[in-house]
Amino acid sequence: MLGARPLILPPRHYVYPREAEEVERGALEVLVRPADAQPFLATCALGFHDAAVPTGLWSAPNPDELCAVSGGYAYIIDTTRPERFTMIEYRPVLRVVPAVADGLLLFVGHHAILAYGAQGEAWRTTKLTDEGVTVTGIEGSVLRGLGWSMMTDKETPFALDLRTGRLLTNHPAA
Repeated sequence: MLGARPLILPPRHYVYPREAEEVERGALEVLVRPADAQPFLATCALGFHDAAVPTGLWSAPNPDELCAVSGGYAYIIDTTRPERFTMIEYRPVLRVVPAVADGLLLFVGHHAILAYGAQGEAWRTTKLTDEGVTVTGIEGSVLRGLGWSMMTDKETPFALDLRTGRLLTNHPAA
């Protein structure tokens, strides 16, 4: 990650998303040096100026890809063909959780979780909560978490099967 855009741009420069307005306003600048390709500058548009949303880089399940998150806007970038990218639809992503043993990168939104695997989106949950998903841990292939329920006005535990994204009813959730 670079502190600012270089004064001289490299020959290959990609902006994510392509139709971003005001991309320079706090954009995440990443100089990517793939093992078998020319380096390129990735400029990732900023989602939100808020400490509650992540900014940073994560390894992606596909070794040819990387995950860049800029103020809660998440991008999966193909480092061998940087014109190819996926923008995760949650705006904002509130947390990125690697589930390495299951080959997934999890994107936590306000109400649900989206799992990204080596072949792209692996699954997404239905609505888990009325507001605020908290991941409390991963044990084997089970993700445990909490979500606020409007009907009870309290945090409600849940458990997910990381292989399918389905809610587990036969596992204690907390």
